Amino acid sequence: MDLAYHSTARLALMIREGEIGSEALLEHLLARHDACNPPLNAVVVTDVGAARQRAREADAALARGERWGPLHGVPMTVKETYEVAGMPTTAGSPSLREYRSEHSALAVQRLLNAGAVIHGKTNVPLFAGDLQTYNDIYGTTVNPWNPDRTPGGSSGGAAAAVAAGLTPLELGSDIGGSIRTPASFCGVCGHKPSYGIVSMRGHIPGPPGSLSAADISVAGPLARTVDDLDLAMGLLLGPDPEQATGWRVELPPSRHGHGRDFRVAAWLDDPGCPVDAEVVALLEALVERLRGEGTKVDTMARPAGIDLARSHDTYYQLLTGTMSGGLPEKVFSSMLAQADGAGPDDAGYPARFARGATQRHAQWLRTNEKRLHMRAAWQAFFGSFDVMLAPAIHTPPFAHDHGQPMAERRLPINGVDRPYMDVLTWAGLAGVVHLPSTVVPVARTRAGLPVGVQIIGPYLEDATSLAFARFVEAVTGGFEAPPGY
Repeated sequence: MDLAYHSTARLALMIREGEIGSEALLEHLLARHDACNPPLNAVVVTDVGAARQRAREADAALARGERWGPLHGVPMTVKETYEVAGMPTTAGSPSLREYRSEHSALAVQRLLNAGAVIHGKTNVPLFAGDLQTYNDIYGTTVNPWNPDRTPGGSSGGAAAAVAAGLTPLELGSDIGGSIRTPASFCGVCGHKPSYGIVSMRGHIPGPPGSLSAADISVAGPLARTVDDLDLAMGLLLGPDPEQATGWRVELPPSRHGHGRDFRVAAWLDDPGCPVDAEVVALLEALVERLRGEGTKVDTMARPAGIDLARSHDTYYQLLTGTMSGGLPEKVFSSMLAQADGAGPDDAGYPARFARGATQRHAQWLRTNEKRLHMRAAWQAFFGSFDVMLAPAIHTPPFAHDHGQPMAERRLPINGVDRPYMDVLTWAGLAGVVHLPSTVVPVARTRAGLPVGVQIIGPYLEDATSLAFARFVEAVTGGFEAPPGY
């Protein structure tokens, strides 16, 4: 196996035991970057000089008997939306082309404190606001399984880099499937943590210097193995500095140790957001494989009163309210005019976005109350079940489509043109209620494109969704390198 495809944990062990030096491993990955990244355009920012210096320091420290942490000397990349001291952080926006932060985002700093060597940053859509990855600064990132298809977004560069062996570990973010969709589309593993347990301080958006935490949005890892997700989560957990005086994060262990002991529900399709028939068939085949391993799976169980379409309505109302905080005043004013001009029965996404982005605080409070009742229903559901299986997204990787505003795009599903914004629906099922969700690759379509499953767990029980993901990974075989990489 090429060194580039060893797991993060294996590479860290090799460095600790002297099988390879940090600098030698970095050079191997940089050579692979030169060979493989140009057609992908996954890694769009590098600081090779600083990375080489840190790798040399890691080797020297180890020679003195010093160990920085579990990632000592391991090279990696992070999503371009995270501030890294001395490197550009544009979030794909020309308005931030010259922005350099003096400090690293808190989640990035925790990886650095664990010994990581960050040598690059990966591509994103403008302000991380699409399920495809393209912007006017760095261009378009393609899917390593098929360059005509998107790798997903907004952590599309991250997932493509992991799949192509350019990095063993990535730090992504997720408010609408931005970890989970790219993980599914690129055939890698990704974890959206429970809301609030990993700091988003130093992530753009919001604007540079923001101290507030955006609703729903989380930071989390992408990797090629579930074990690496688990390793990264142990390093990323923790409150913001001002909370650390009195708070700490200590999550419970997994409810079970073996897959057959998990009580599993599966929600694989729904009229509220129809899923591509081939994706449904592949997920149904996964259910049968799990049953063959002795795991009981209930395909009819749902949280009481939770309807996918209504869940999406609540999610979208809260999502658009959150996103409005970073809108320039001129754009916000135009949203106000659009909302005022839209009829109350206009259910189109442009009108819905305008209404949500300009909603009154009282409206947000009423919607949040609905969300709290939904959270209670999920909590009760997880008294009888341990995890819920669902599509990560309702479609396999689709062709690049940057030609018109997102709200005007259409995406064919089972021969019917559906609103493009349906790409948010299955991700929002877990996101709106702050639940952890792990995606692992489980199959490929007839066209050879990856499909992942979303494993939703109880709030703050990230270890449970990760543990079941590890079982699914063992049953299905887990990550496979894309052809040609």
